[in-house]
Amino acid sequence: MALLQISEPGMSTAPHQHRLAVGIDLGTTNSLVATVRNGISTVLNDEQGRAMLPSIVRYVDAQKILVGEAAQRGQNDDPFNTISSVKRFMGRGLADLGDTSRFPYRFITDSNTQTVQLRTVAGAKSPVEVSAEILKELRTRAELSLGGELVGAVITVPAYFDDAQRQATKDAARLAGLNVLRLLNEPTAAAIAYGLDNAAEGVYAVYDLGGGTFDISILRLSRGVFEVLATNGDSALGGDDFDQRIFCWLLEQNALSALPASDTRLLLTHARTAKEQLTEHNDTRITAMLSDGRVIDSVLSQTQFHEMSNNLLQRTLQPLRRALRDAALQVADVNGVVMVGGATRMPQVQRAVGEFFAQTPLTNLDPDKVVALGAAIQANLLAGNRGADEWLLLDVIPLSLGLETMGGLAEKVIPRNSTIPTARAQEFTTYKDGQTAMSIHVVQGERELISDCRSLAKFELRGIPAMVAGAARIRVTFQVDADGLLSVAAREMRSGVEATIEVKPSYGLVDADIARMLQESGQYAKEDMQARALRELQTEANQLVDAVQNALLQDGDLLTNTQRAAITAQLENLQTCLAEHDTQILQRAMTALNDATVNFAQARMDKSVASALSGKKISDLDI
Repeated sequence: MALLQISEPGMSTAPHQHRLAVGIDLGTTNSLVATVRNGISTVLNDEQGRAMLPSIVRYVDAQKILVGEAAQRGQNDDPFNTISSVKRFMGRGLADLGDTSRFPYRFITDSNTQTVQLRTVAGAKSPVEVSAEILKELRTRAELSLGGELVGAVITVPAYFDDAQRQATKDAARLAGLNVLRLLNEPTAAAIAYGLDNAAEGVYAVYDLGGGTFDISILRLSRGVFEVLATNGDSALGGDDFDQRIFCWLLEQNALSALPASDTRLLLTHARTAKEQLTEHNDTRITAMLSDGRVIDSVLSQTQFHEMSNNLLQRTLQPLRRALRDAALQVADVNGVVMVGGATRMPQVQRAVGEFFAQTPLTNLDPDKVVALGAAIQANLLAGNRGADEWLLLDVIPLSLGLETMGGLAEKVIPRNSTIPTARAQEFTTYKDGQTAMSIHVVQGERELISDCRSLAKFELRGIPAMVAGAARIRVTFQVDADGLLSVAAREMRSGVEATIEVKPSYGLVDADIARMLQESGQYAKEDMQARALRELQTEANQLVDAVQNALLQDGDLLTNTQRAAITAQLENLQTCLAEHDTQILQRAMTALNDATVNFAQARMDKSVASALSGKKISDLDI
């Protein structure tokens, strides 16, 4: 007998009622909104029939704001107040941006959150506020096209967005008046669109090169189950960087330097146009007049462009190798390669990916639209519309999550590429006698030492009952929701005292930090394990020193002067050896101190037993 499904209160739809939900691809260069109509995912156009909304916002004055095409038309004349590629600034601090002279903006730092802001005629604007204006425009387009109010939206993010960047995206959506049903990784959204459209099964690689980010995801599609096996990429690499290479070439060819912001924006615009033209032509002429009257007239060939951007292309291939290794697969195991993002239209990109996987990439779906189409399918499912395809999505987290333990060590609680949503717990204990509080330091990364990982958050668990070191049981639980956002809880099991935190770091990873973390985790694996072994031994040695010193204070009268001198000598030797970065020397010193205190430990045990039996009769003992 079939099981009947019962929805949550208030979530069921009336007969023949379709809940209006959309998928939004909030892109670096362009953004789109899509929905499911009559069982088919489709992109919604504006009144002029245009599907793509340029991700550009112009602040004309304190009240007037232009978005999309209207903003794009004024970007060369008003560069300080016309913001493009704002996605690259989401969840970032000013220090993360590196050389800000390459951007035609006036950056400032929020004194409270340390996040980057942009000074405009309408005041300081955060990337969240700018992104919210783009999302408002897409929401208005959707509601006009669908003829009603939206119940929610699925918004896509790069797979390599960290907690801060994901939270910033969610904040922008709320500011735009959107109910976020789910944050969905862009490569996963593309796989959903491709898999359901083609009824595909097997292992697929999704190569996603957008305007500002690069992701590679390996997925297994089987009978309606979309399982992400591994993900990798570079959160600071995209089509904008290819534009930048052409811009720098123009400066070099024409002996230009220290351009005003309007000229910088003008040449960047021409660089992007040239890149697009070289997709279909062997060469292109770049002509522009600068503000001082100088004329730029240069011819760029496809060969020159490929040479100057080749190292950017190579930066996308290393993550491919790591993703396959993490998924325990070979190139021959991949059934197809889905190309996503406008930057994948470049011939050199398609050629390099085809050579890497030894097959022609799949391009039967528009790489600009496929992410929005997949997000719409997910939104339709989450909205609870009848007739929505029955399938299961299993996504993963890009980097390991854990916390700091004594000695500055990183203990991984949730390993990278774990399927989300997920929750895992691990028990820890106190380091010192009578410890009544514990500092919980949450980190992200693949290295063994805390100094090599990314700090996410810190909080304290207080009210732990005073016990001897190692007696307390502190259960720390990590929970990652379907959006990839993390919360951490710590609970002392005996008393029940508890502390929790929703991890909201003030800004995201620095450029290429995630790629660097993964590369270094393999490059320094041997050194990391040696460093971890040394730190663990040093922590153990410090505990031994504390224990012996406390014992001498309490029961030193049990020793003769000769015995005490022998223990003190070995104690001092161990303290000296703690400064040595040699595990063998440290281990020998610990062994010598343990040997020197054997008789002392026996004497303390005898004293303890004698004290326990003092004044009692044999008949009183429970034996």
